[in-house]
This record gives sequence, C-alpha cells and structure tokens, in this order.
Amino acid sequence: MVKFFVAGGSGFIGRHLLSAFGASGLQARCLVRSQAKGRVCNEAGSDFVLGDITDPESLKGRLDNCDVVVHLVGILEETEVLGFEKVHVDGTEHLVDEARKANVKHFFYQSALGASPSSWSRYLKTKAEAEEIVRTSGIPYTIFRPSLVVGNGDGFTSRLKELIALGPAVAVPGPGNARFQPLYVGDWVKCFIKLFSSPMPVVHAFSPVYELGGPEHLSFNEMLSLLMEAMGVDKPVVHVPMEMARLGLPLSRVLKGVAGLFGKTVPSISADQLRLLETDNICDTDGVEKSFGFKAVSYRQALRYFIGQ
Repeated sequence: MVKFFVAGGSGFIGRHLLSAFGASGLQARCLVRSQAKGRVCNEAGSDFVLGDITDPESLKGRLDNCDVVVHLVGILEETEVLGFEKVHVDGTEHLVDEARKANVKHFFYQSALGASPSSWSRYLKTKAEAEEIVRTSGIPYTIFRPSLVVGNGDGFTSRLKELIALGPAVAVPGPGNARFQPLYVGDWVKCFIKLFSSPMPVVHAFSPVYELGGPEHLSFNEMLSLLMEAMGVDKPVVHVPMEMARLGLPLSRVLKGVAGLFGKTVPSISADQLRLLETDNICDTDGVEKSFGFKAVSYRQALRYFIGQ
C-alpha cells in the first residue's frame, strides 16, 4: 500500500484530504508544527511527526519509508516571521531535498492558478518558483494549480462572511468584475484520490500539471451574491474605488484592532490581494471532467454543502 507523507495536513485542504484517506483506507504520516495540530491528523486516522518545512534540520528522517510526498503548505499573507520566499521557495526546496534522501517515488505540489515567474504578485511568483524546484528535482511529480478552493473551513469564504457581517452594507473594493472559478474541496479531493489510488506506475502516465476550477466563471460580485443568498442575508453592496481601498490599507489595520475589542472581526487584506481582485483567475470550465472523468459541482451547490457548518 502507498504511504503518503503530508505537509499541511492540518490546514483546510489537508483536513478534507485526510478524511478521505481514512474513508479509503489510505495511510498517511503528517508533518505538523505542534502537538495540537497533530491531534487534528490523529482524529482523521493519520500519524504525525513534528517538524517545519522552513527548518531543514527538523525534516531529517521524517520522510523515511514514505512513497509520496503531498506538499500542501502555503500562505496567503506575509508576516514579519514568515514570508512567501521563506515558505513557498525555501520550504519547498527543503522538502524536496529530504524527499530525494528518502528515495520518495512521487512528489505532489499544490500550486495556484496563475503561478508564473513573471507575475506581479509575489504570492504567484513564489508559487511558480516552487513549481520549478519540484520540476527539476529528479522525482516524478504532479502539480495541481487550482483557482479558489471552497468548502467548510476555507479562508476565502470566511473572509467574505466577515465582510458581509461587518455593517449594514457590504463594501467591495473596486468594481468586483474579476472572474474566478470556485472549485468545491470535495471535488479537489476526488481528483487527488483518482490519481493516487491507482498503483504508482499509473500515476506517472498522467499529465504532471493540472489547472483546476469549477464548472463556471463567476465574477466576485456574483460569488458574493450567491454567498449572501446561501446565508439568507440581504444587504446592499457598495463598491469602494480601488485607489481609495489602497489608501485605506493602513487605516484598516487600525480598525481591525479596534473592532477586536468589541468582538467584531474586520477581514484583513493586503495590497497584493487587492490587486488579485482586479485579475481574472480562470481556466477551462470542463477541465475536471476532461482529466478526471466527473463533472465538478457548481458554486451554488457547493455552498449548500457547507454554509451553516
């Protein structure tokens, strides 16, 4: 039986994947940074080891006797301690180095739709740099490049819900016309399981890079409207000029702290993320069906599965 090593198993997609592993009888060892995160993996039926991809010393021997590395670690915002370069690039290099030493048979990397070394976005640029490390590792690999992945516990929906709950109107930076392609996390997991539940030699026959999205292109405005519908909320939407939103970034950080004192949550956003709201993030609407043989669910249907959980 294939033994998986999962980095990022306690995160949003990782938790859903480990649940599927348990249901499918697949074995996994999770890399976590704390005992508390390890308990999340234990509850899903997986073992864990302590370590951190940004600390190469902590990875030594952790991948021994594993067949497939599943690299799900990523950050959407930089902090003073953890930046995109340190997590996406250095962390991937450390994990690949240890995978080579452990003679891992296959390396899976979760990238992002739009990843490119020439991207203006540091997030997408460092995702592309990580992809190159995986491609040149000498280890057979698979890369998923999804658009938005949504489901119970996803950060994007959580922030939208905070935005909706903030006041009598919903403030949207810019016109909200950029298009996205939300993919239900259950469909992401089905794609993964279809690839890796087969014997390993079959995996190598697949295309190494998959661009994944749901069956529809939706603007930010359309997604917001569908989410409010699913939540039973009816509020007016106010579009804030993007330049005003950028100028207000320092103030939003102050408001976030003040709101916390009163039990309110102001969703954080960076200049990089504001610009992403102006950029289409889409691929073929039937890509999942062509590559994996099933039709991904619509965003409205996906919301029915997890809103209220």
